[in-house]
This record gives sequence, C-alpha cells and structure tokens, in this order.
Amino acid sequence: MSDDSTKGTTHFGFQTVAEGEKAGMVHGVFTRVASRYDIMNDLMSGGVHRLWKDAMMDWLAPRPGQRLLDVAGGTGDVAFRFLKRAPGSSAVVLDMTESMLVEGRKRAEAERQAERLDWVVGDAMALPLPANSFDVYTISFGIRNVTRIPDALREAYRVLKPGGRLMVLEFSHIPNAMMQKAYDLYSFNVIPVMGQIVANDRDSYQYLVESIRKFPDQETFAGMIRQAGFGNVKYRNLTMGVAALHSGWKL
Repeated sequence: MSDDSTKGTTHFGFQTVAEGEKAGMVHGVFTRVASRYDIMNDLMSGGVHRLWKDAMMDWLAPRPGQRLLDVAGGTGDVAFRFLKRAPGSSAVVLDMTESMLVEGRKRAEAERQAERLDWVVGDAMALPLPANSFDVYTISFGIRNVTRIPDALREAYRVLKPGGRLMVLEFSHIPNAMMQKAYDLYSFNVIPVMGQIVANDRDSYQYLVESIRKFPDQETFAGMIRQAGFGNVKYRNLTMGVAALHSGWKL
C-alpha cells in the first residue's frame, strides 16, 4: 500500500484526496448505507461474514468479566457475539458514524444487553477513552477506512491493559493470482450494482470495493501491528485470504 500521508494526501478508494478530507468522506459513505448495512453484508458475502465473525470469537475465546472495546463497531455484530460468549463481560461499541450506532441500538440484542453495553461516537485515531482500560480491542472491516492506520494501532495499544489483546478482522489478499482475479471480477462488477439495487447507492459500494484493494497484504499489516508495540503477532486467512484475522498482544 502506498502511503501518501507525508505529502498531506491519502487514498479514498482509488482517488487521491487531502488527508483532512478522508474522515468526512468515509463518514458520508457509512451515513448513507447505515440503514441497509447489515442486509448488504449478508448479500455481498452470501452470509459468510457471519462465519468470519464467529471464527474471530473462536480465536479470541472471550472470558467472563472481560471488557471489550469494539472500534468501528457499527451495528454491534461483534460486541453481541462477545457478550453472548462471556458471562459478566461488558462492551463499548465505538463508531465515527452516529447513524450506524443508532441502527445498532434498534437491534433486539441491544435491548437484552443494555446494562452491559455502551455506544460511543469517536475516532479510531483519537479514542475518547482512558489508557489501560480494556482487556480486548476488536475492529472488523473498519481499519481500512482509517486515514492513518498506524495512529489507530497506537491508540489500540494505549487503551488496552497490559496483557490485553488486539484482534483485527479485515478483507485481505488471496495468495493465488487466478483466484484473486476471479474475486476482483465479482467485486467490481457485482457489488456496486447490488449496492445500487438494494441501498440505492452505487458510489458508496464502489468505494468499499476499491478500499479493499488499497489495504496492505497480510504480512505488511502484521508488520504494522508489531511497529505499534504489539507482541506475538499472528494472522489467519479466512476463505483462502478473502479476509484475514490478525492478533496481537500488549505484552
């Protein structure tokens, strides 16, 4: 992934934009798609995103009493899974787009878990939360939308308690070139059209497809996690590398 931040620019999909403009543009995308976000995830992945999130929980193995920060947590998918698996645990769902959090609060799980769950509007690069205050930090399909990914990883390290764990679920790169080409054909030709039909918003889903291609590959991203201070960094490919789980520890 090319890093244009030193020049005061960054990428928004395949566009080059001023660094200060990206957050607002991303906010606009997710504000527009919030009400159809969950159904579009199911349609785009054939429901496989649910299996990926379950795999995330399997590797994470939540323990009773832990406190989770789920960044870019949107409508609460990951937080609800975490709370279900860990009795006595609690979670904060943080997202820069308030309309996504509004949709999350409407879900039945939110009502059942209300006493264990908080919803916070905030920026992954400058978390409005104290240091050393969470056992687990998760971010799912959100870190590729952050303007300065190293800043977000450093913030993750800051808010985790010593011994805390980072886990990132994100679209990634298929090692097989022919399979990657087939996946690209699907992504660029089907997903934007699907976005137009279901969410009446082709442009937002065109951006989301492009943003996947701009995200670093598995090894490069693992290196970025190490640079932020995390130890025992590992990753696992999901669905042949369409997505990947990255894990690290604040040692």
